Amino acid sequence: MPILTGFILGAFVAYGAGWYLGMFEGNFALLMLMATLVSGVYWVAERLWFLPKRKAAAAQLHAQAAQRRDELSRMGIAQTDVDVSSASEKLIMQPWWLDWTAGLFPVIAVVFILRSFLFEPFKIPSGSMIPTLLVGDLILVNKFHYGLRLPVANIKITQGEPVRRGDVMVFRYPPNPRVDYIKRVVGLPGDEVAYLNKKLTLNGQPVATTSLPEFFDESVMRYFKQERESLGDKPHLLIQDNDRPAFIPGVGDFPFRDQCRYSVEGVVCKVPEGHYFMMGDNRDNSLDSRYWGFVPDANIVGKAFFVWMNFGNLKRIGSFD
Repeated sequence: MPILTGFILGAFVAYGAGWYLGMFEGNFALLMLMATLVSGVYWVAERLWFLPKRKAAAAQLHAQAAQRRDELSRMGIAQTDVDVSSASEKLIMQPWWLDWTAGLFPVIAVVFILRSFLFEPFKIPSGSMIPTLLVGDLILVNKFHYGLRLPVANIKITQGEPVRRGDVMVFRYPPNPRVDYIKRVVGLPGDEVAYLNKKLTLNGQPVATTSLPEFFDESVMRYFKQERESLGDKPHLLIQDNDRPAFIPGVGDFPFRDQCRYSVEGVVCKVPEGHYFMMGDNRDNSLDSRYWGFVPDANIVGKAFFVWMNFGNLKRIGSFD
């Protein structure tokens, strides 16, 4: 068992190292599931087999010591140096290969359940959601808001709340589902979304905006046009780069591409059933549905709702819209 366990632990370390070094794209949900299952098997085996065997060996040692004391006593020897306490403790103690598997199972299981069904931490890697979310924000994602989903398979098992316009959603990036993206929900199934000349229109109605003082982006040391947009139940902030054209370059091929019409002014899309149109709040610096298409319902990870840490700016901690 120690050799087999060492091989299994080595495989986990190799997977994590290869992922960290960029040799391949890892799947953290799958890694957590496998770690939970493997450590769970060891935990059950420890309770039902290994621990009883160690206790039986310790009990046998104590019985042998008691028998030895009785024999010495019959021989008239009252004082003995037979002390098996230390040896008994060593017999009962978990070996390293169980300590690193069965011993970690409760912690791994709790983390797996919390991450899979309740809340998942997520780090903002880019500036596509500025000014709502900044690079380096550590956020929490509500995994049950839109309905519980089975880990890895991502199959929906409860209904949850409906997706609403204006929600900040984490989802699996359609061109590469192993990567998580975060954007704002702009279009629901059946909506016609138009983004022409940097003005957003939904179903023929312009989305109301209010001009605000310019936003200074410290990451690029520039000022940008800032507006408050009333897209959902709560208004949110967005920024635009007046130096960027309205034309959307580098548009790829994607499912339901025929539902979109591109021009020098921007794009108009009809959102298919079971899909959503996503955009970043940093409108001219966001790789979103304008470029790669719609997000299927099956790709939803959860609703982002809280910044729990930003090591460069503790004032960022709190909820957001």
